[in-house]
Amino acid sequence: MPTVPLGSKVLVTGINGYIAAWVGKTLLEKGYSVRGTVRSEDKAVVIKQIFAEAGYGEEKFETVVVEDITKDGVFDEAVKGVDAIEHTASPFHLKADDPQELINPAVNGTLSILKSALRVSGSIRRIVVTSSTAAVVNPSQLPEPKLFSEVDWNNQAIEEVKKHGREANQVTKYRASKTLAEKAAWEFYNSNKANISWDLVTLNPPFVFGPAIHLPSTASPSALGTSLLDWYNTVATSDMGGKSLDALANVGAGWVDVRDIALAHVLALTKDEAGGERLLISKGEFTWQDFIDAANSLPPSALPLDKLPKGNPGAGKSCQHKILYDARKAERILGLGAEVKYHTMEETSKDSLEDFARRGWF
Repeated sequence: MPTVPLGSKVLVTGINGYIAAWVGKTLLEKGYSVRGTVRSEDKAVVIKQIFAEAGYGEEKFETVVVEDITKDGVFDEAVKGVDAIEHTASPFHLKADDPQELINPAVNGTLSILKSALRVSGSIRRIVVTSSTAAVVNPSQLPEPKLFSEVDWNNQAIEEVKKHGREANQVTKYRASKTLAEKAAWEFYNSNKANISWDLVTLNPPFVFGPAIHLPSTASPSALGTSLLDWYNTVATSDMGGKSLDALANVGAGWVDVRDIALAHVLALTKDEAGGERLLISKGEFTWQDFIDAANSLPPSALPLDKLPKGNPGAGKSCQHKILYDARKAERILGLGAEVKYHTMEETSKDSLEDFARRGWF
């Protein structure tokens, strides 16, 4: 499929979300125009103001209200006249009683946007879907470190949710939702290849950290999403999110800066060879102590760095990570980690803390 040239109009679903707002901003910076979906007019007002303050008015950025992404046909108007779609809208929280609270919007929201794209087809060249390493990795019963890549699927989470239902672990419910949603996307795409003008790309990031641009200045830390709130509580508050020194040194996973996953979304539109690919986007592995150390290593500045927790400095370096991610495919196709460098822990920490300080949270 042809790539999506600069100046094209791109639809970003859930534009007022953490990752989606950065995707929208990055698209605008690169010369695209953006149409973003929101669930209410109130949310549209907030995100329009945020982008207007960044210099992007109605001639480049517009919104459309899609109240319930799970309903068939709700995206029909939104997809008209766009050249590409960045689908990011999907729930991420660890408070679901019924697994369907996560599975239904994840799966049906994804299918809804794809069905609307199929009906319009014509002008659309590429659809990029935000998946997750939650759909890749099964972390249970790993006696030895394992390198996970795009060929891996977390089928175990699906089976556990089928077996245990409401009693399944909260993280497992989330992982099942991401796995089922991505599988549904690929099944739909492969079943309809003969009738569509676009190809599909899925991006699979691990934990996503970095500054938040989607929140109004009046927001409190409680408005942060699950991953970033955990980072804030652990790295920027005195009780370190209630984590023990042992947990700080030994609990972690893969991570990527929000600006890098946003850039990956844009690069996925510009690289012809990305079409039809599943791409794992990861900077590497971390422990919470690593991020605490990175924050404490920052040079003196206007930030109140003396307020940072210390944990047990250096303890994270001896962690033997059982889960490793192979991001070489994204490096080869998108250039991430090669000609385009990932943000470092120090950069992510500095920019996040500066964001928190501006908001009066730190």
